[in-house]
Amino acid sequence: MLRILLAEDDAAMRTYLQRALEKADYTVTSVDRGTAALPLLQEEHFDLLLTDIVMPEMDGIELAQHCGRISPNTKVMFITGFAAVTLKAEQAAPSARVLSKPFHLKDLVLEVDRVFSRGTFAQSL
Repeated sequence: MLRILLAEDDAAMRTYLQRALEKADYTVTSVDRGTAALPLLQEEHFDLLLTDIVMPEMDGIELAQHCGRISPNTKVMFITGFAAVTLKAEQAAPSARVLSKPFHLKDLVLEVDRVFSRGTFAQSL
């Protein structure tokens, strides 16, 4: 089963995203900040880092840069509610996808499925 590390500082959004991804048969570990994600990236294997860009302590872009050094095979996807930071994210991690808030859960699962070339395409949502 594919494993996702979700870094999102908003508790309600984190729960919402985790449930949708688990319903789509992903295994999800979630944290509330980038600094909490770093030790997990060092200790465990994750197929995808799904991170909000704007977070306290360490933003998602910095987290993605650390991820690239710690776990270079882990794919990265950003989520953001700020259009202005999308360009910064694309420059910092050109191979990462960026999903802008607000989005429907089906869109999130579709994008994650595309990262892994899966064909589930959020049929259960």
